[in-house]
Amino acid sequence: MIAFVSGPVAALAPDSAVLQVGGVGMSVQCTPGTLAGLRIGAEARLATSLVVREDSLTLYGFADDDERQVFELLQTASGVGPRLAQAMLAVHSPDALRIAVATGDEKALTAVPGIGKKGAQKLLLELKDRLGEPVGSAVPGARGTATGPTPWRDQLHTALTGLGYAPREAEDAVAAVAPQAEAAGTADVGRLLRAALQTLNRAR
Repeated sequence: MIAFVSGPVAALAPDSAVLQVGGVGMSVQCTPGTLAGLRIGAEARLATSLVVREDSLTLYGFADDDERQVFELLQTASGVGPRLAQAMLAVHSPDALRIAVATGDEKALTAVPGIGKKGAQKLLLELKDRLGEPVGSAVPGARGTATGPTPWRDQLHTALTGLGYAPREAEDAVAAVAPQAEAAGTADVGRLLRAALQTLNRAR
């Protein structure tokens, strides 16, 4: 198992990052919140989970070990593969998922693209007692290594299109959460992403 990768960030894409490790470029699939904390050329360390399939080897990256552990625990539920587990962590922090499961918050799970009402009910039953108690982890990406600001609007738009939303839908969602970002004075991309997804879910 590859427990983590560390090195300078060589490239960033809407759903992945490439870290230079020992002269080799390692492609790592990441949530938008984790990607928001990375900058090209800056040093980064990502906890990782290697998913092996017959025709592929995919490395998933996380801001910390807690995110990785939750990612792996989510996949113990029937019907949850790595993509859906990653989508759940794109919308909710590990602690938010723990709280949602502990309190039976069906609405929180249906906020994740790909999870309907029945799916949420099933997950709440299967994940009960598996995720553990909240540990006070921060929003995904908040602990990422970063130097210098980048436009939060572009990051948020890229994150939403990376989750499968149309560019126009992403633009409308970014506009909807803009007052929230301006009122706070700082742009927490992970928090804004969750607010944007809630806006999109209400519109559908």
